[in-house]
Amino acid sequence: MAGQHSSDSGPLSFFKAQQEAFAETLKQRQGAENLVDGLLLQAWSSFDRNVEIQAEGMPPLACHKGCATCCTLRVTATAPEVLMIERYVRWSDDRFKSIGIDLPARIDAADARTRDLDEAGRVALRLRCPYIEDGVCLIYQVRPLACRGHASYDVRACVEAAAGLTGEIPYSAPHRVVRSLVQNAMQSSLRDAGLAFGLYELNHAVCIALQNDTCCEQWLAGADVFAAAAINEPSAEEMARTFDAIRAS
Repeated sequence: MAGQHSSDSGPLSFFKAQQEAFAETLKQRQGAENLVDGLLLQAWSSFDRNVEIQAEGMPPLACHKGCATCCTLRVTATAPEVLMIERYVRWSDDRFKSIGIDLPARIDAADARTRDLDEAGRVALRLRCPYIEDGVCLIYQVRPLACRGHASYDVRACVEAAAGLTGEIPYSAPHRVVRSLVQNAMQSSLRDAGLAFGLYELNHAVCIALQNDTCCEQWLAGADVFAAAAINEPSAEEMARTFDAIRAS
């Protein structure tokens, strides 16, 4: 993987290199609002580069523009991702409303139906993601790592799974593994910096951010502003123990 220590080409070395890079970004932009931009541009770039490397020689993905088959799943996101999406929703609000799309209202309505549902309940509901319009993601440029790392080699298997007919989907392992390593490295660095590092249910967290325009400032000050939307699978304590074990290895 790109950006690793030369002495080791494995996932552990990649994780540690990513963690160090995120820690440097946090140090350089401490307390600044553009910290969110720096972290996510770094995360997205690293994800794209390393997926390209790891997926070399693999079959082509079945995912394509206009396919939103998997967009009924529960999506989790870190605080920086939530803050970036909230900013994008505010920025694009007038443009979307000019074509008849009230995205904040959509998100609020989806949250009302999905809040507190677990993964199985969310899938069973089969409610389309509020960010989807005619199969296209309205926030594609700022979509979470969870979405970036969810890719399939077989659209038919995705359609059957969405209909409850099968659970066997040939997912891209490179996308899943790189997403996990990059995201977890960022979370570990956020924890070290004294910032809320958990995962949150996307719809509810974005609703919280849209209702409070000081969320970014509060998060930068160390508050867990999205605690009401927290997904404790795994728990923050379990993640912290894992991060500590990796650091000690």
